[in-house]
Amino acid sequence: YVAQTRGWFYTRVVLATALFDRPPFQNCICHGVVLDSDGQKLSKRLRNYPSPEEMFATHGSDALRWSLMSSAILRGGDLQIDKEGQSIAEIVRLVIKPIWNGYYFFTLYANTDGIRASFRTDSEQVLDRYILAKTRLLVEQVQSDMDGYDLAGTCQRISAFIDALNNWYIRRSRDRFWRSEQDQDKRDAYDTLYTVLTTLCRTVAPMLPLLAEEVYKGLTGERSVHLSDWPDAGEFPEDAELVAAMDRTRDACSTALGLREAHKLRIRLPLASLTVAGAGSDGLAPFKGLIQDEINVKDVRLTDDVLEFGSFQLQVNAKVMGPKLGGAMKTVMAAARKGDWKHNDDGSVQVGDTTLQEGEFSLRLNAKEGIASASLSTNDAVAVLDVAVTEDLENEGLTRDLVRLVQQARKEADLHVSDHIRLTLDLHQTVRPAVEKHASYLREQTLADSLVYGSPGEEDHTTEGKLGGERFRLGLKRV
Repeated sequence: YVAQTRGWFYTRVVLATALFDRPPFQNCICHGVVLDSDGQKLSKRLRNYPSPEEMFATHGSDALRWSLMSSAILRGGDLQIDKEGQSIAEIVRLVIKPIWNGYYFFTLYANTDGIRASFRTDSEQVLDRYILAKTRLLVEQVQSDMDGYDLAGTCQRISAFIDALNNWYIRRSRDRFWRSEQDQDKRDAYDTLYTVLTTLCRTVAPMLPLLAEEVYKGLTGERSVHLSDWPDAGEFPEDAELVAAMDRTRDACSTALGLREAHKLRIRLPLASLTVAGAGSDGLAPFKGLIQDEINVKDVRLTDDVLEFGSFQLQVNAKVMGPKLGGAMKTVMAAARKGDWKHNDDGSVQVGDTTLQEGEFSLRLNAKEGIASASLSTNDAVAVLDVAVTEDLENEGLTRDLVRLVQQARKEADLHVSDHIRLTLDLHQTVRPAVEKHASYLREQTLADSLVYGSPGEEDHTTEGKLGGERFRLGLKRV
């Protein structure tokens, strides 16, 4: 087969040169080798590869397609695939399901509210403007990457956009979809999400043809996504400043959530405050409410004084400065390790008698020990979380935990998201006062028209669980 392929290739080159005096192709993608988990090349003789038919049946052909296109193999590197296909299963979890979940979320609430969304890009709501501007960037960047035959780069951009859509825009906009009244803000949310999802389908159609087809047809009713035009980025607003500020907000939230996890503080437990310290932190001020909701803190503080919570460590670029400094390199490195350096007004760094310009050094931000803090991914700011838990905070956290348990019971009872209920709670005496204090929040979040303390009735859907370490029973009935 290889010999035949080479012969065909060489014949095409000879004929194209002889007849047209030009090569038979304009671009050529060279790829690496597919290996098994032991580093051996996949071969029919060894049967050391997962069955394609099994992968199609188990994970879908789109997942296998994405796995190949997003890997280093299209940049000349090697790709290892385990025989069980676990790497392909990860694609389903990280790429396929998030797109489907966004589609499911939209259709569930749009059908409940009887709303037929429209393609619109003119919403003035800040989250809408952010995701619309982010969509414009996605279309522009994917088009540029694919024009340059950088398929792996295309996959990375799409994955980053999916994260912003699902784990930020949809989650932070949920309350807008949940509202009972149908106002302009709710309409903007539906139209924006519809616009973004349909555009995403057209953008990912070359990479995920089957998923994009199913979602696009379900949203639009058109014959096929593959018969539609490539998205026009010019239809979407351009707002680089908003995108940069919101992405920095997401970065701060991601860092703070990491601190929560490191200190084993469940997300439903409210905390007193989060401080973001670093140059330009005041740019997050318009998004303090979003940060509070995402991190579940009572207050967000912003300051430029990063040195109160961390310190910068100078790292000299040895590859660049070694040839320049020669023997003096050791002295500069020793001074950098000791912290014997200072910033200059022009952005350079002074180490003794040596001045380092941009590209000749980097600064690493180290958070102070003894406090719950970590540097942002940009390495120019630090997030500091107040991890002290008061009794009031713990009581509110218990109610939030109960909301999750009631929501799970609603699903088990096969209730619709819009169904109102009568809720009965048989709580231990140690946790009941905390729940009573936040009863209005509990009723609002669970659509409980009435809340009764006592034993569930025979007609109730009943379940048991733990709250604050104590066993309890809850009963609910649709009203």
